[in-house]
Amino acid sequence: MAHPLLTALWRRLTTPYTPDESVDSYQARAQTQHDDLAEVTVAVLDAKESARVFGVHTARRGVQPVFLRIANRCQANLRLQLVSIDPNYYTPLEAAGVNHFSILKRLSAFGFVGYLFLPLLALVPLKLITAYQANRRMDEYFSRRAFHLRPIPPGGTSEGFVFTPLDAGTKIVHVLLHAIGGSLEGALDKADPAAAAHAPSAAPEPAAPATKAEFTFALPVPGITTDYLHRDFNSLVPPSSLEHCDVHALVVHLEGMPPATTNAKAVRTGDPVNLVIIGDFDRLIGSFAARWDESETITLETCWKTTRAFLLGSDYRYSPVSPLHLFGRSQDVALQRTRRSINERLHLRLWLTPLCLAGQQVWVGQVSRDIGVRFTTKAWNLTTHRIDPDVDEARDYVIEDLLQAERIQAAGYVDGVGACTRAAPRRNLTGDPYFTDGKRAVIMLSATRTLPRFVAWT
Repeated sequence: MAHPLLTALWRRLTTPYTPDESVDSYQARAQTQHDDLAEVTVAVLDAKESARVFGVHTARRGVQPVFLRIANRCQANLRLQLVSIDPNYYTPLEAAGVNHFSILKRLSAFGFVGYLFLPLLALVPLKLITAYQANRRMDEYFSRRAFHLRPIPPGGTSEGFVFTPLDAGTKIVHVLLHAIGGSLEGALDKADPAAAAHAPSAAPEPAAPATKAEFTFALPVPGITTDYLHRDFNSLVPPSSLEHCDVHALVVHLEGMPPATTNAKAVRTGDPVNLVIIGDFDRLIGSFAARWDESETITLETCWKTTRAFLLGSDYRYSPVSPLHLFGRSQDVALQRTRRSINERLHLRLWLTPLCLAGQQVWVGQVSRDIGVRFTTKAWNLTTHRIDPDVDEARDYVIEDLLQAERIQAAGYVDGVGACTRAAPRRNLTGDPYFTDGKRAVIMLSATRTLPRFVAWT
């Protein structure tokens, strides 16, 4: 066995690349779904697992490997539509290239050693050669471990990694599979109206079997701490205490909910409670997480990240949101959509209620849009985000966003905080004015992508 000092020196003088193909801890978090066409298994690697499996810190370069296994259960070939997972995915060689060892950085590190040990500068070519070789091995390894776009034959299984942009908290993976077969000529004949018009009449064909399969996974990714991780929803609202409502009873209950959020002591009112979501927690996260980001809890580290993003005008997707209170507690779930910078985002806070409709939990919440920053004496840091006074716009944005995501079964409105005008606005806890028609949006989520049965716009 080599002496540890010699091993450390050799690693310093060369560029080692040592991925560990045996690491499979991510498989413990894998989820599997299936239908008549296929069985699909998906797992997402966290930053530490990625570094071990691929031998480089892919998360630092914004690359997140997603493990995918597809078993074909039908009699036709299956093909994965890779852009359904992420339209901005990396090819294997692109992902490897992003993570290549920088020869310039390696030489800089080596040069520091060279100042201490000038004779070692003669070994610069060794550094160059081993970095080049390591990058070549990385290209080969990323390509070999990748999921390749080839037809999956009947009874066959394909597996590998898809390299996606980095997400934390919850990763939404949408897998779309197409059953393929036949010839190009046959497909074009069927698609050509002229050819179809001149084709001899025949008896109606039987209904065609399913030609595609869709699966949507919401996978937890270790790495950030969110508000809901500190909530035991079964203890907060025990299943035995749920009040199962019909639609009429639910509307009565929702209209009797508190009109607005409060401060911790419940002596001052804040933003209006203008949103209702119907769906269990997994359905809620699965519906929002593809387009909204979870918010980290407030700690010294996350406050520093927020301050840095504020000063630089940069993005911090998971920035914590300030606590608002309802039912004697701060929000159970906090989500956000950041735009150009941390100063431009939508905040969404939700609280679980003891109500239940069609077996699905009912959440009430508050949503508003940040449009800038202003000075205030009502916050510890003397600054606060300025909200768009037209709070109904943020409320209706949620409906439009979930409609586009095809995750709404039905939506409508019930009475809430009551109307107030632009000329006579109310104010939230930090003094921002707001006006509203006084309604709460009620959204019933779908477990899968679907067209809504009913959407009321008034």
